[in-house]
Formats: sequence, C-alpha cells, structure tokens
Amino acid sequence: MKILITGAAGFIGFHLVKRLLDTDYEITGLDNLNSYYDVNLKYDRLKQCGIFTWERARLVKSEQHLNYQFVEADLQNHTLLTGLFQSEKFDIVVNLAAQAGVRYSIENPHSYVESNITGFLNILEGCRHNNVKHLIYASSSSVYGTNEKMPFKTSDRVDNPVSLYAASKKSNELMAHTYSHLFNIPTTGLRFFTVYGPWGRPDMALFLFTKAMIEGEKIDVFNFGEMARDFTYVGDIVEGIYRLLPLAPKSELNRMQDSKPPYQLFNIGYGSPVRLMDFISEIEKNLGIKADKNFMSIQPGDVPKTWADVDDLFSLTDFKPKVSIKQGVKNFIEWYLDYFDISLMKNIS
Repeated sequence: MKILITGAAGFIGFHLVKRLLDTDYEITGLDNLNSYYDVNLKYDRLKQCGIFTWERARLVKSEQHLNYQFVEADLQNHTLLTGLFQSEKFDIVVNLAAQAGVRYSIENPHSYVESNITGFLNILEGCRHNNVKHLIYASSSSVYGTNEKMPFKTSDRVDNPVSLYAASKKSNELMAHTYSHLFNIPTTGLRFFTVYGPWGRPDMALFLFTKAMIEGEKIDVFNFGEMARDFTYVGDIVEGIYRLLPLAPKSELNRMQDSKPPYQLFNIGYGSPVRLMDFISEIEKNLGIKADKNFMSIQPGDVPKTWADVDDLFSLTDFKPKVSIKQGVKNFIEWYLDYFDISLMKNIS
C-alpha cells in the first residue's frame, strides 16, 4: 500500500512516519518546512527518518529506510500536487499539514485560508481523480467552540467556533463530507485533543512552560488557572491513526433506501480532562523547578475546558489511549533536556 503523509516534518506527521517505517507501507512525506516555528526542529525530525538533504518540488529517498521518500512542497501548489498524485498512485492519504495555532489565526488569517482550505481542496481533488481508497485528515477539538455539554461527542452541534482556525477545521469536515457524497471518496476526520509529547511544537504549553521555567522566566497561566484540557500523548494519537488506516468507511443504505456517504468522524483524545494547574505541577516535579506564574484572563479564541468522548473510536479500533499525563510529561522533559543538552540540579521546594 502506498501512503502519502502531509505535514511529515510536523509534530504528529513525523511520529506517524516513524511508526510506519518498519511496516510494509511505501511512504511519501510532504511538508513545506515553513517558519511558523523554528525550522531546525523540523529539519531534525526529517533527519531522524533518514532525510538529510531536500529541495523544493523534488522527491528525495531516505538514506536509512527504503520505504520512505520526502518532498518539500506546499499544499497550495495545485500543479505539483496533481503531478504527485498521478505519478505515485497513492492508496491512502493522511492529511496532517495545516497552519496550526488558535491564537496565531487571529493575527494571520490569510495563511489559514490558504493552507487549511485551499490546500485541503487540492488534497480532495487529488483523491477524487486518482482512486484513493481512504483519506484520513486532521480536524480539531477546537471545532466544539463554546459547547458546554461534556464530554464532547461528534454528534454534538458545532456551530459556534471561536477562532478562524476552528472555522477552517470545521470547513474541512464539510468539504470532506461533500466529496464523500459526490464522488464516493472514503474519508475519516479526526478531531485531535491537545496533543503533546517529545518533538512537540514550541508554541504549545508544555514546550513554552518547560523553556520558561528552565530559563527562570514567568509562565503565563490563562483564565487564572481555571483551565482543563484533554491532553493526549502523541504516541497514542499515532497508534489510533495507524489502526484506522485500513478501516475506510463504506457507503450504506438507510431504511428509506437513501445512500449514506463513506464518511466518518471521530474524537481522538485521552478521554478525561486534566486541570492546567495539575499539568504545571507535573512539569515542576520533573524539572525540580517551581514555576513563577503570571495569572492572566482567558485569551480570545481559547475555551476553558475540553473533554473527548472516544467511545466510537474505541468500538471501531479496539484502542484507547494509554499514556498517562504523568508518564507523558516525563517523556517530554527527558527528550527536551537531551535535545537541548541541558543538565539540571533538581531543587524544587
């Protein structure tokens, strides 16, 4: 089976590539290596997979893994993407490429439309014209917006996004449903819940808090600490995706003999929220440093709590996330200290 993974130098995409390197999948990774955050982290992720050189619009073979090749390209490049789909004849596409970040979307709205909507349309067109057997794409827990009913279920209405990022992800779900309905493309949407772990993004809380605490700086604690997130370890996220790869949805007829498109949507989270202050406490324990906290009001685009109902995903895949916040934070801190070559004397009081 030939598989395209977009966002292959990104946080989740990198971990998915790593998960598949020792399988029989023939993998093509795609990433535009943009500078939303430190590109050196993206370069180092590529090197972990045997990609040591790259250039725009050219497929490069891994020097360590015969089943992996990588291309630096933008999803908005319709001509290049069309040629790639036609030449490679992918069986499965996992679209993880996107302009990420809730708060960044307030300052840079155009990049979200270009990457998350125009880019996704190009993916859908590539699947439509090249007989792709399964498209899996990243949505987000942010689509739940101001929903107050907990835990969040995929059957809940999601008509109240509070950021353009959330609106772009909801747009992806609607676009995928349309293509499933019109062209019978099997699509699976995944609403990710606060993914964290080694090789994580520098703009996310765990990375930001760890860096600030080591450097003796204050950490910004929003909503005066009254926040909770369904933190989900990246290894669990990747295992969920891996199990879904062969489970493409099928068209069905209902009792009225109306056709149901091959479309499915899942939450993918740990399944229980963790208080932000407890999360910070785990970082403190692992670093041996007491955080100097700057309590602030909630930021535009943020929500106070997320909580995923994952029963549907578990029923289909027989898999539930297993890595606790205690173990997950420990794994991240160990990676961070090793990656940045930092030694600490733990002296927390």
